[in-house]
Amino acid sequence: MDASPVSHLRRRLLLPLCTMLFLCLYMFYSCAGSCASFPSSSAPAQPGVLSQLLLRPPAEDTGSISSFYNGSGSKKLPQAIIIGVKKGGTRALLEFLRVHPDIRAVGAEPHFFDRNYDKGLDWYRELMPRTLDGQITMEKTPSYFVTKEAPARIAAMSKDAKLIVVVRDPVTRVISDYTQTLSKRPDIPTFESLTFKNRTTGLIDISWSAIQIGIYAKHLENWLQYFPMDQILFVSGERLITDPAGELGRVQDFLGLKRIITDKHFYFNKTKGFPCLKKAEGS
Repeated sequence: MDASPVSHLRRRLLLPLCTMLFLCLYMFYSCAGSCASFPSSSAPAQPGVLSQLLLRPPAEDTGSISSFYNGSGSKKLPQAIIIGVKKGGTRALLEFLRVHPDIRAVGAEPHFFDRNYDKGLDWYRELMPRTLDGQITMEKTPSYFVTKEAPARIAAMSKDAKLIVVVRDPVTRVISDYTQTLSKRPDIPTFESLTFKNRTTGLIDISWSAIQIGIYAKHLENWLQYFPMDQILFVSGERLITDPAGELGRVQDFLGLKRIITDKHFYFNKTKGFPCLKKAEGS
């Protein structure tokens, strides 16, 4: 059977792009692998999922949920932010985290620290859900990771903010990025014409924004000017698929929360071919 167009493009791109990114990625993963933001997980390995989530299980603290409907709690600036990366699995991670009764997250991406900063912190705070004491307010905007001004702006809000970055294979990520753009804009140039400066030599055009996003070490340097490594957690997009319980365990530890999200929240969907969140009882 002939290879699909995406498989063909991947083979064409893999060698030259990996050659270009090897040193940067080596530095990035070496640094990340040695820091405190990668605690070991005691959770058993279980299959996972990145998308097409089913309904969440019921929260265990029903009293806290009821108090939200009664107007209790207050709107706070986020203590934790998922800052990247685009097409890394950030949406799935946020949906998983919403299972936890001590996490409250805004739904839409606020884009405060890149597009809406001039609207001020009061505007930003109003976007947040109400939280009770002991609960964490979160948001996600993947473009923060590649926004030059974002680290300084977040540090100005809170030097204690905890930052989460979901990373995946840069080659897989750039293909996924292009595919999403193509679905919205069918008239864009071909993948190869955007990727290569010279197809014969395999010279990569690193000025293309979709490739720039995947040069993780370059962007990390900017964040390390404002935040120590122990305030940045790197989550593997691949392990969110193969071991969601393990990755969620690491995230809960990083946020200082009890490990409530475990393998019991997932099941393998034979129809879809990957695990999903279990439906709430009675739904």
